[in-house]
Amino acid sequence: MQSPSPMVTRLRRYRQIADVLAKYGFGILVEEVFPGIGRLWKAPVPAEEKQSVYERIRLALEELGPTYIKFGQIMSTRRELLPPELIAELQRLQDRVDPLPFEEIRPVIRKYCPNLEECFDIIEADPVAAASLSQVHRAVMKDGQVVALKVQRPGIVDLIEADILILQSLARRVESLFPDLRVYNLPGMVDEFAVQIRRELDFSQDGMNAERLRRNMRDIPCVKIPRIHWGITGPFLLAMDYVEGVRIDDVAAIRAFGLFPEEIADIGFQAYVQQIFVDGFFHGDPHPGNLFVTEQGEVVFLDYGIVGVLRPERKRMFIDLLLAMTRTDVAGVVSALERLDVRIRPSDLDAVKDDLYLVLLDYREMSLERMNFATALGGLTDTLRRYHIRVPPTLMLMMKVIIMVMDIGTRLDPAFNFDRRIHPYLTDIVMQERFSPETMANAVRSLASAAEGLLAIPENVNDTLKTLSEGTVTIDLEDTDLKRITDVIDQTSDKVIVGLVVAAVVVGSSLVLRVTELPVPGYVTTLAVLGYVFAVLFGFYAVYNALRHGHVLRR
Repeated sequence: MQSPSPMVTRLRRYRQIADVLAKYGFGILVEEVFPGIGRLWKAPVPAEEKQSVYERIRLALEELGPTYIKFGQIMSTRRELLPPELIAELQRLQDRVDPLPFEEIRPVIRKYCPNLEECFDIIEADPVAAASLSQVHRAVMKDGQVVALKVQRPGIVDLIEADILILQSLARRVESLFPDLRVYNLPGMVDEFAVQIRRELDFSQDGMNAERLRRNMRDIPCVKIPRIHWGITGPFLLAMDYVEGVRIDDVAAIRAFGLFPEEIADIGFQAYVQQIFVDGFFHGDPHPGNLFVTEQGEVVFLDYGIVGVLRPERKRMFIDLLLAMTRTDVAGVVSALERLDVRIRPSDLDAVKDDLYLVLLDYREMSLERMNFATALGGLTDTLRRYHIRVPPTLMLMMKVIIMVMDIGTRLDPAFNFDRRIHPYLTDIVMQERFSPETMANAVRSLASAAEGLLAIPENVNDTLKTLSEGTVTIDLEDTDLKRITDVIDQTSDKVIVGLVVAAVVVGSSLVLRVTELPVPGYVTTLAVLGYVFAVLFGFYAVYNALRHGHVLRR
């Protein structure tokens, strides 16, 4: 049986999207965004609108499937663009689906291990977890190692690529219908999402991210990153050590292990400070389902599809931003934002500073028991959203991670105070960077370069004077300059020639009129007088023309 063409598949998908949007009360939007839909589609009767509009957006995204769930999850980091109520709903998006039968998953595993009996003693048919992109099966290898096999669902790449094309088309259509939304750059947001989800679909990249985190975390006790088994890992299959544990927000289960939740909060906090502000490479999706706690008191990081990357110079800018916020330093906040490529319109600058000052003042005046740095971050993002200020995605991802870490920290330890904990860490990091071997080496290189420049000044001056004295100076002229010079020379030479002719006429006429003692025909005298008159008139004309030309050049 022949499979439907991509165009037919896309049209069916448009129909599904229209049905889901209408079901949740967005039928008017469908008729606006999908021109001519009324002739081909009859809107289903929407469900009773007992939920808020933001809740219905979340439910619609969940029903539309993996692409839209992922899009919503990534958009939940854009606090500077979306209302807080919508952000809260997007953070609740559930990526849960019914698992596929193992017979449909088996061919994917066979791509990396053609003979399963040679690789594994056991592969459990029932998955331990299932999501829209993949499902995870527990397996025991021939050498006795227990591994988790994260297997990509067959056909998911084609579905997501079709949905990306639809999202790009919808973004352009919505922007053309609602010009006020252009400030949000919807096509750009979809393009950013496309890059991110394509990375997540490459499980080899997941494995490399895990390996880098594992190396970076090796010196922090009680932090565990499962080892990747590269022999049976590829773009569609990720094999790693299987870890037993409980979710990090399950306080009762952590206490049942005989552990103190407050210590777990501190371990997670130290791990993220190291990742963000020291390594510049951090786990970007710290919701409780991706952080486990083992019976030995280890915090385990899972799911490495979303990571944040900070270059050294931007890392320092983020540190300056957070330190300025903890000091209620509005000028420092604005300066750090500008260095992070956050552009504030000059006409809005004073208003933005006033709003930021109020946000930081409110935060500063909280009692220690109520103080929550998330309030300051939320106020910052609200201000950015109010003035339609675009922010680099990495900055928003870092803010999202910090807020999620604070939320987990307060669940584990109600007395967890991010402000008091982060300030000494950041100050210490700044001092270490200031006197680090790399910083000292950069300073030495800068001084050496400056010294070389100073020492070279006498020699450069001597070479310049020698060149001038030898008369071998070469002047480079652009074509336009050279043409202008030649035109001026041509005009000047023409005027000189005419002037010489006029002068000759004057001199000749004078000689004729002065020599009265010689018999001269009357017409010669007449010609001499006419020559005088011509010379005088042409002289006046030449002077006038020269003055006018000089005025034009000066302008």
